[in-house]
Amino acid sequence: MQRYASGPSHILVVEDDSAIAGLVIAALQRAGFRTSFAGDATAAMTVFHDVNPDVVVLDVMLPGDNGFQVLERIRQRHDTPVIMLTALSETDDKIEGLKSGADDYLAKPFSTQELLARIEALLRRSGQANGRVLGAFFSFSGWTLDTRSREFRNQDDVQIILTSAEFDLLKVLCEHAGQVLSRDKLVRLAQGRHVEPYDRSVDTLVSRIRQKIEQDPSAPQLIKTVRNGGYLFVPPVEEILP
Repeated sequence: MQRYASGPSHILVVEDDSAIAGLVIAALQRAGFRTSFAGDATAAMTVFHDVNPDVVVLDVMLPGDNGFQVLERIRQRHDTPVIMLTALSETDDKIEGLKSGADDYLAKPFSTQELLARIEALLRRSGQANGRVLGAFFSFSGWTLDTRSREFRNQDDVQIILTSAEFDLLKVLCEHAGQVLSRDKLVRLAQGRHVEPYDRSVDTLVSRIRQKIEQDPSAPQLIKTVRNGGYLFVPPVEEILP
C-alpha cells in the first residue's frame, strides 16, 4: 500500500450499487487505504473536491450523469488517476473511457484483489509512493518531460496536462526513441501488463498524446505508426540526469 508523508493514499469509490461499493471499500480499508464514497455524479464531484483523492474508482453506469461525464469534469482540471468499472462485454465503454482520459479499466464482475493490484500499479506509476523518486528529464523538439515532478512542458515552458497513463506511455517512447515498439511491448513497459485480444487501448492513448504534441495529429511527425509493427518515436531525445 502506497503512502505519502501525510499518511495512506486516499481512494474515492464512485458506485451506485451499494453492495459492490461496500465490498470494494471494505477491501480497500483492509489494505490500509483511506476511502471516500459517492453514489452518483453530483456527489462524486462534491466529494472529489473535498478530499482530493489519489485514485478514483469510477463506475460507468450511474444514475443521472454517467461515469464518462464525471470523468470529463475531472479531466478539465485534474490528472488524478481514474480506473473505470465497465460491464463485462461493453468494449465500447472501455474505448470511450480511455478516449475521455481514463488511466485503466476493469470489467465487471471483478475480484477485489485485481482492483487492489491495479490501484497499486497506478500509484507506483504516478510517483505517489514514499516521496519522489529521482529521475531524468527528457527533452525533444522543444518539449520537456520531467519524470520527477511528472510535469510535461511545451516550447514556451507552459505545462501541458497529461493523465497518468499518457505520461507513462510518453516516457516509454522517450526512453526508446528511434525504436519500433509493438503494442504489446508498449503496454508491458508502460503498464506492466500484456495486451488482451482485440485490446486497442494503446492506440487510444497514442491518439490522445498526438492531440497534445503534434502540429497536425492527422499527419503525425513525432509518433509514427509502423504498419504491422507498432509505433516509432521519431525525434532525437536528450536525457538529462538530475
